[in-house]
Parts: sequence; structure tokens; C-alpha cells
Amino acid sequence: MSYQLSAVVADADLLREQTADLDHAVLAALRQDFALLPVTPQLVEEITGTPPDFATVDPTAEHPFHLLFPPSFTELLRGWSGLGPVAYLEAEFRGGAGRQAAVVWLGGEVGFGPVFDDVLDGPRVDWPINAALHRLGVEPGRWIDPFAEVGLHLERNTAGWLAHGRRGLSADYWDDLAERWEEEESRPRPAT
Repeated sequence: MSYQLSAVVADADLLREQTADLDHAVLAALRQDFALLPVTPQLVEEITGTPPDFATVDPTAEHPFHLLFPPSFTELLRGWSGLGPVAYLEAEFRGGAGRQAAVVWLGGEVGFGPVFDDVLDGPRVDWPINAALHRLGVEPGRWIDPFAEVGLHLERNTAGWLAHGRRGLSADYWDDLAERWEEEESRPRPAT
């Protein structure tokens, strides 16, 4: 099973306010009052006026992102961070192998990263996305790490996040479905 993520994550109200006039911005609700903005080619072009550019080689620590940030895109995120922390997150996994990268802007400056990891053999809390989410203010909870705590495991790719946002689903939607299914399955069945 594969997983792909290219998204901006920040406080839901901040993202709602800053993307209200963007035609290609779709916000997906996460837990703890955060939201995810899938970064699509259409969104990048709407923001920057030019199509996005992507790395032609696999990301590395020196060049951590598949998306090559146009200066105007970086400036936009930097500006948003004057209102609250803003993170850009990328991840890609296939068959258990993969990579994560993250950068966080705080108060108009890069406050963390960019950080890249394609081994992920250290403590989960230090993985790029978890470390970035911690800097955004994600609080520990019942889930294994900040990634799961906010619900980044709920969709597998950008198309899933776009559908999640367009349908107005909460991050607890899948948990609610699972609970209803478990309740239904635990009810006694009439004898036949």
C-alpha cells in the first residue's frame, strides 16, 4: 500500500482565512483544530502564476522536497506564519520504504527545517512530520504519535484529502464509522 502527502498544515481558522479567495484551495479538517491544505499543481499555479516545478531526482537531505518551492509560494507561507505556525509536509511510502520532509515557518521565519529522513529509524517523535507537528502545537493524545493524533493517516494521497475536504468530513469520521460497525457487530443476533 502506498502513501503520498504534499500539504500545508496549520490552525484551521488561519488556513480558512488565508485561502478564502483561492479557487483551488480545499481544506480538510484534522483533529485539534488543525486543517490540511493539499498542495496541488492547480493551487501552486493559482498562488504563483506559474505551473509548479518538481525535482527530477529523488529528494535528499540537501534537497528535501519533491516540490521545488517558487519564491512566491515560500513568501506566501512565510507571510501566513505571522498569524500562527505553518508547516509544509511531504511524505511518500511504498511497500514500507519511503521518506518524510517538513519545514515550519514561525513568526515570518523558518523556525524548523527543512528536515528530511528516508530511514526513519530514530524515535518517532523525531521523524520530520512528527517534529513539525509538535512545533505547530499538536498535543499528545491517545494516538501513537502526532501524525496519527491529528489524523494524517486517514487518507492515502492528495485525491483522498481533496475528497475529504470537499465532503466536509471531520478527522473523526472514520473512527465514528468504526465504532458504529463495532456496536452493530456486538449486538446479539436472533437465532434462526
